[in-house]
Amino acid sequence: MENFFRLKELGTNVRTEILAGLTTFLTMAYIVVVNPAILSAAGVPFEQVFIATIVSAVVGTLIMAFWANYPIAIAPGMGMNAYFVSVVATQGVTYQVVFGAVLLAGILFLLLTFTHLREILIESIPAALKYGITAGIGIFIAFLGLKMSGLVVENADTLVAFGELTDPNTLLSVTGLLITLILITRNVKGALFIGMFITALIGYFMGMLQIEGIASVPPSPVFFDLDIAGVFSHSLYTVVFAYLLVTIFDTTGTMIGVAEQANLMKDGKLPKAKAALTADAVATTVGATLGSTPSSAYVESSSGVAVGGKSGLTTLVVAILFLITLFFSPIVAAISSLSAITAPALIIVGSFMMTGLANVNWKEFDEAFPTFAVVIMMPLTSSIATGIAVGFITYPLLKLFSGKGKEVHPILYVFGVIFVLQMIYFPGH
Repeated sequence: MENFFRLKELGTNVRTEILAGLTTFLTMAYIVVVNPAILSAAGVPFEQVFIATIVSAVVGTLIMAFWANYPIAIAPGMGMNAYFVSVVATQGVTYQVVFGAVLLAGILFLLLTFTHLREILIESIPAALKYGITAGIGIFIAFLGLKMSGLVVENADTLVAFGELTDPNTLLSVTGLLITLILITRNVKGALFIGMFITALIGYFMGMLQIEGIASVPPSPVFFDLDIAGVFSHSLYTVVFAYLLVTIFDTTGTMIGVAEQANLMKDGKLPKAKAALTADAVATTVGATLGSTPSSAYVESSSGVAVGGKSGLTTLVVAILFLITLFFSPIVAAISSLSAITAPALIIVGSFMMTGLANVNWKEFDEAFPTFAVVIMMPLTSSIATGIAVGFITYPLLKLFSGKGKEVHPILYVFGVIFVLQMIYFPGH
């Protein structure tokens, strides 16, 4: 095992790698609860999402462990699950159609992984827009958490308003949020997971959490009919593009960040990048066929690296722990059914995604406004795709009229025109 994972060469050992794997798992385990809780709102059966979440995490993480030998864990990404629900709600399509879009995005991502187009795409899109997309998704997620908690409610006059703190669900949400914030402030490892656990305990003693069992035989995976034809008949091309774009940026950015932290970068490049990106693409494709949204490299992997994780043994431990959770579907189902437990995690994860905005040059209007437009349009239109489209239209336009048109990659002008046509002829898609 030491030789296979090159532990001595990397300056680590089995004990450190196991501890790192446990730490990473605890910081990202919330996805096993949160993903089914979100997707079930779109009508996807809980057990289907539960199985798909774990299987896609295990498949992607094992590829990362054995092929890339990186301490970077894979699982269904946050934001894309919330977007899935909004597409089902606003487009009037079935979840089978949207999973068809996810599968197409996964296949395209897999194909791009073996070409130079991925690098061209990443290099052509300016950093400001990338930061804006990540932050916009963060607000999108946080807004969902605020609605689930009851802190933000619908209002006929102002669209949204502050909720009732006396409502038991809202009160439990606020309590859970404060507990989790304190844990994070105190740098407690696995703070999100522990916060959810404590909130669940409080909910249980308040009589709000009904637990009918702890462990059981894992549910059987269900392969359902993906409606790929529906993607074309409903013109969901922007949805496919949004999934593809966000997955590429999210994964690449996270992998580079975690690899830098673990001192695995060589001359500014990521060795075995294709193997690492393949892990994500395969996990996304597998997840779509079972019932989950695109997978991504998890930034929570940095918590495992912080305690010394440097090899694929860290991610092997994460994969094994995800497999073990297959036997705890009853307790996960109970926790998922009480939104007050999962809402604080969404709000906090949303805040984590704001950090990139510090890198935007807000004094340069042609950089600042497109970023602002992306960030504000995503939550207000309940569409990640619309936010991306507005950014891709305004960025090249402002650069062109500020005399900096040559700084913009030609591919951005092409995307800008495509998005203008799409918003005129296929609004809402």
